[in-house]
Amino acid sequence: MAGALIINCRPYETRVALLENGRLAELYIERENSQYILGNIYKGKVIRVLPGIQAAFLNIGLNRTGFLCAQDMNATEKDAILSIEASLYEGQEIMVQVAKAPTKAKGARLTTNIAIPGRRLVLLPHSTHIGISRKIKDKQERDRLKEIIDEIRPKDMGIIARTISKGVSKDKLSSEIRFLLRLWEEIRSKMERASAPALLYKEPSMTLKAVRDLFTREVDHLVIDSREEYDAVMNFVNSFAPGLRYSIELYDNSSPIFEHYGIEAEIEKTLKRRVCLKSGGYIVIEQTEALTAIDVNTGGYVGKDDPEETALRTNLEAVKEIAYQVRLRNIGGLIVIDFIDMHKKSDRDRVFNALKEAFNKDKAKTNIQYISTLGLVEMTRERTRLDLKESLAETCPYCSGRGLVRSRQSICYEIFRELERKKGTLSDEKIHVLVHPEIEIFIRECEQGHLKEMEQSLRRKIVFIPKGDLHIEKYEIVS
Repeated sequence: MAGALIINCRPYETRVALLENGRLAELYIERENSQYILGNIYKGKVIRVLPGIQAAFLNIGLNRTGFLCAQDMNATEKDAILSIEASLYEGQEIMVQVAKAPTKAKGARLTTNIAIPGRRLVLLPHSTHIGISRKIKDKQERDRLKEIIDEIRPKDMGIIARTISKGVSKDKLSSEIRFLLRLWEEIRSKMERASAPALLYKEPSMTLKAVRDLFTREVDHLVIDSREEYDAVMNFVNSFAPGLRYSIELYDNSSPIFEHYGIEAEIEKTLKRRVCLKSGGYIVIEQTEALTAIDVNTGGYVGKDDPEETALRTNLEAVKEIAYQVRLRNIGGLIVIDFIDMHKKSDRDRVFNALKEAFNKDKAKTNIQYISTLGLVEMTRERTRLDLKESLAETCPYCSGRGLVRSRQSICYEIFRELERKKGTLSDEKIHVLVHPEIEIFIRECEQGHLKEMEQSLRRKIVFIPKGDLHIEKYEIVS
C-alpha cells in the first residue's frame, strides 16, 4: 500500500493529509485559534469531586474544565480502582494528560496514566507494563522487542513498542528511551515549580506529530509547502530518523498543494450525507448526538437475476466504503449500520468478516458486533479528537440543525392565521407584511385566491413586501 503525507501550512491553519494509493484516507486540521491539545500534560486543580458519577472536574487552564473519571486513574491498580472521593479532594493539584480532545459539547477527558510518545517507543512513567503494537504480528519479533525493552527500561516504568520499532536495533531503542526519560524529568521538574493550572508538556506541532506518528513504512514520501516547516521537519528527522530525509520534498508549484493532489475535492465530499458506490448503489451517513446511522441501498444497481446475490454484492462493496468514510470523517462513538437484508447466514458471515477486515488498518479501536436479527450491525469506534464535520462545519443558521425548514406553503398559511388573530387590533386600511423574497413569490404565484379571501375577511388590503435579510421562516406584520 503506497502512501504519502501532504502537508499544507499557513499562519492560520495547518492541514495534514494521509493518502493511501492516491486517495485521501485521513485528514488532520490544526488552527491557530484552536490548538490541538490531545496528549498535552497539565498541572490541574480539582474544582469539583462527584462521587455519584465517580468523576471530577479539573481546571487545566482551558476555557472549559476537564473531566477525569475514576477508571482513568490508578494505572498500577487495574483490578482495584479506588473511588474518586478516596483519591481526590477539591483544591488538590495533580498531573493529568489529555486523553480525548474537547468537543463542542464536552470538555477534555483527562487521565493520570501519563504516556509520553516517541517515534518508536512510548514511555509510561506510572506503570510497569510492557506492550508491543498489535500490528507487529511476528512472534519472534515481538519476543525480541520484549526482551530488549525489559533489559533497557527503568524497572519502575513501562514501555510500549510502536509499530515503527519493528526491526530496530537495541542501540536505537536505548537512545530513544534515554531521550524520553530526559523529557520526563523536565516534566516532573515543571510540576514541582509551577502553580496550577499550568501546561507541563505540549505535544509537537501538527507537522512534527505527523512525521512522528504517521511517517511509517507504509508511507513513501512527505510533501510540504512551507520552507520554515520543511526545515523543522528536516531537523527532526536528522535527529530521530535520518533515513527519512531522502523521502521529504519541499513543494514549490504555483498551484495550491491540496488542489494539486486532488485533496480539496475529497474534503468537500466529507460533508455530504450520501456517498455513491461504483455499482450504482449508495450509502447514507446520518450523524446525531447519540450515534451515527449508516444505511446501505442498492440504488440504481439491480444485478442480474438473483436478488440475494445483488444484496450481497452491494453490501460487500458498501463495507469498504463505510470503513473508509468512518476513518476519513473520524466518526467516533456508537455506529449502527443497516445493511440490505440477507437471508443466508453464509452471506451475513461474509459481510461481517469483510467489515472487520476493512477496519483492521484503522488506528482507532473498534468493537464490531455480529449482524442482529433485525439486520443491523452495532459497533463502537474510539473517539479521541473532533470529527471532520465538527472541524469543517457549524450548525445551519436557517434550520438550527434540523436539516430542513418549513415549506413555503406552511409559512404562508401561518401568516394568514396570524392575520386572523390580529383582526381586532388592525386599524389601518392597508396591512404590510415583510417576508422573505421566496415567500412573496410563492404568495404572488400560488396563493392569490386565498389572499383575496383573506382581504375580504379583514376588509383591508394586504401587501407583501420582500425583505432579503429575513430568515425564510420569519415575517413581520406592519399596519
